[in-house]
Amino acid sequence: MPSRSHDSVVADQFGPRAEAYVASAVHARGEDLDDFERLVGARPEAVALDLGCGGGHLAFLLARRCQRVVAYDLSASMVATVAAEAARRGLANLEPRQGSVEALPWPEAAFDIVATRYSAHHWRDVGAGLREARRALKPGGLAAFMDVVAPEDPLLDTWLQSLELLRDPSHVRNYSIAQWRTMLAAVGLKPTRCSRYRIRLEFSAWVARMNTPPTLVAAIRALQAKADEDVVRHFAIEADGSFSIDTMLMVAEG
Repeated sequence: MPSRSHDSVVADQFGPRAEAYVASAVHARGEDLDDFERLVGARPEAVALDLGCGGGHLAFLLARRCQRVVAYDLSASMVATVAAEAARRGLANLEPRQGSVEALPWPEAAFDIVATRYSAHHWRDVGAGLREARRALKPGGLAAFMDVVAPEDPLLDTWLQSLELLRDPSHVRNYSIAQWRTMLAAVGLKPTRCSRYRIRLEFSAWVARMNTPPTLVAAIRALQAKADEDVVRHFAIEADGSFSIDTMLMVAEG
């Protein structure tokens, strides 16, 4: 087998699918984005950083509310696609940058807001990424973390991680609320608020967005067919494979 770094796996997975993530309804809207927009309010003097910007939806929101926002992602193709979409929307204050969250190219206390959405579960070293986020945040700044939430129950957790990995080999781990609180405390961030949400994933769109190979799509469906009643109930697994997961918005301060 050829040897590849995790970063290259992530870039290979997301680079060819940048347009799909810009167009994705799951990523373009959501209660978490609405709540975050209300939380940010109008901050015309603020400089913000979107870590792992993906399709750019969080960065687009921040660009409407802040003086300047950096849309930062590991995938050069994703960054280029977000830059083009920002230009189309007339968001001249959005700066696209490519790089790893584990080694940010900015000095300490460079940003008033540091946020990430649906990205941290791909980070090879989540502790390093969070330390860098804390380092880049100004004292008293706003830190926000939005992601899929892993169940506390070991059975349900195993099922979620298995489905995610079969769909996308760049997946590392979805973390529980308790794990997030522990990880943030370890880097000197104090969680002040946590809101939870429930979203439905339409199966065909979910696998198409990542271009999951047919053999792995079949494996996911085979697993779902063998799920016990607790798994089916928790994830609300439907006949066509569609299912529901929990997500969160956790706000923290230094």
